[in-house]
Amino acid sequence: MKHGKKYNDSIKLIDHLKQYDPEEAVDLVLQTGKAKFDETVEISVRLGVDPRHADQQVRGAVVLPHGTGRTIRVLVIAKGDKAKEAEEAGADFVGAEDMIQKIQQENWFDFDVCVATPDMMGMVGRIGRVLGPKGLMPNPKSGTVTMDIARAVNDIKAGKVEYRLDKTAIIHCPIGKVSFGKEKLQENLNVLMEAINKAKPAAAKGTYMKSVYLSSTMGPAVRVNPLKF
Repeated sequence: MKHGKKYNDSIKLIDHLKQYDPEEAVDLVLQTGKAKFDETVEISVRLGVDPRHADQQVRGAVVLPHGTGRTIRVLVIAKGDKAKEAEEAGADFVGAEDMIQKIQQENWFDFDVCVATPDMMGMVGRIGRVLGPKGLMPNPKSGTVTMDIARAVNDIKAGKVEYRLDKTAIIHCPIGKVSFGKEKLQENLNVLMEAINKAKPAAAKGTYMKSVYLSSTMGPAVRVNPLKF
């Protein structure tokens, strides 16, 4: 793959044989995030678990202290008082059967997170085949199946992110934007890594955190020392 001049200049700043302290890594990502738009800063964590086993899954959600820099559109599937609660909390879309039909019939996905009350999950299950592959299926572990609708909406709007293993045992998660600066990115990074550490499955053997990389949207990846978390 051919890279541009900015990328090639940036890559010279990084020693790919070195594992940087988190503070140094954040600094380097900010130095190498040279795109004309406000790049997202993302972390990739390879874990020493086997995602094929149910008892070695790593999944959860955490509210980043400074958010992600993205405006998140929230769909709430609920009825009655819970629907009203969702509207008052600032949900972007609220409904029940009408929203499920809209997704089914119009292939509508103009939302980033779907929250549902437990009593609606039987109905939501009908569209699980389309929500699941897009990562939009409500789940109790991520706090998106709940009776506390107001809190769920407020947390998501405040910068709640979901982290989960992919098939290759890697977690990819945004921690903010280049414009956040070093301190805010560092605080978000620390909160996320603490949550991933706490989510270590009892069945995990050997080294839990195998490797950690930090990068901006268009910049090169910086290797971070996993022992520093």
